[in-house]
Amino acid sequence: MRIGELSKRTGVSPRSLRYYEEQGLLTSSRSGAGQRHYPDAAVQRVSLIRQLFDAGLSSKVIATVLPCVDVPGDPGIAEETFTAMMRERDRIDADIAHLIETRDALDVLITANSRHRAELSAAAEPVARSA
Repeated sequence: MRIGELSKRTGVSPRSLRYYEEQGLLTSSRSGAGQRHYPDAAVQRVSLIRQLFDAGLSSKVIATVLPCVDVPGDPGIAEETFTAMMRERDRIDADIAHLIETRDALDVLITANSRHRAELSAAAEPVARSA
């Protein structure tokens, strides 16, 4: 199938598909006119690439992980892939910890601001006069 068809079937833009090729994540053959042609299996491959990107992996890490899919029985590739995935998981855990710290700091500021707003509101209320 040509790049337009692959784009249509996967929901991924032709520009992104070309980027995947540049990064070595996806391959195509070329027609005599230079048009890209992809096998039917490229649909599943692009889906996997999208899942890995959505999980926060970079194209460099994805390029490390994909050989495990391509050559599942190679113990060397499996070990390298495992190491890359563990490294990425550790990075994501660190990112999550940082986001939690940031959220907690923001909660402190929100609480302080809420008190301040309540004080300003109370000060702005007119004092009731005694009759």
